[in-house]
Amino acid sequence: MQSIIDYLGDLQKNNNRNWYHSNKKRYEQECKVPFRAFVAELITGLQQDDPEIQIQPKDAVFRIARDTRFSKDKTPYKTHVSAIISKYGRKGKEHPGFYIHLEPGRLMLGGGAYFVERSSLDYIWNKIKVEHDRFRSLVKDEDFVEKFTEIQGERYKRIPKEYREFVKQEPYIANKQYFFMAEMPSETALRDDFLDFTLDYLRAGKPLNDFLAEAISSS
Repeated sequence: MQSIIDYLGDLQKNNNRNWYHSNKKRYEQECKVPFRAFVAELITGLQQDDPEIQIQPKDAVFRIARDTRFSKDKTPYKTHVSAIISKYGRKGKEHPGFYIHLEPGRLMLGGGAYFVERSSLDYIWNKIKVEHDRFRSLVKDEDFVEKFTEIQGERYKRIPKEYREFVKQEPYIANKQYFFMAEMPSETALRDDFLDFTLDYLRAGKPLNDFLAEAISSS
């Protein structure tokens, strides 16, 4: 992991195509290959809890090239590595999954449902209302709260009238997104037990992922 952090730190200082291509072999050897190898280990570990995760690292890891077409920031490359692990990988953005993000100075571990279609939200909201006790037990679970604190995501200011009373009881009913995330120093990735540490974090979010997946799959 140290080689990944070092490479990305240098890329931050030299975020241009000439430097990137001049150091392409270094990118492959010190960043791309070791990160994909780690993601492969994560996939194997998570398959023990969810056999439906039958993807390869290439299906989970995001490209380092940025899409600058609609961005004011025209720097060509991301200065982090990241991956989404679920049965659909990075292409199934709506499906609840697990997320890892590493950059110089910061590590992020989390998951949930970040890109949720409006039609799917109706099913999530209904499931939260119908199975409210179960939902509350998930978001108040000691391990979940210790690692992620709470569910994150943007919220609607106005919601359908059938939920306007219930939102007083359950504020999460107004969410547009249902994700959870922990941030920590990038040096955490240098731990000898980093694989087990990461799996432990991600597994704390699996029950909530399962709840959200049940709701979305019924849409």
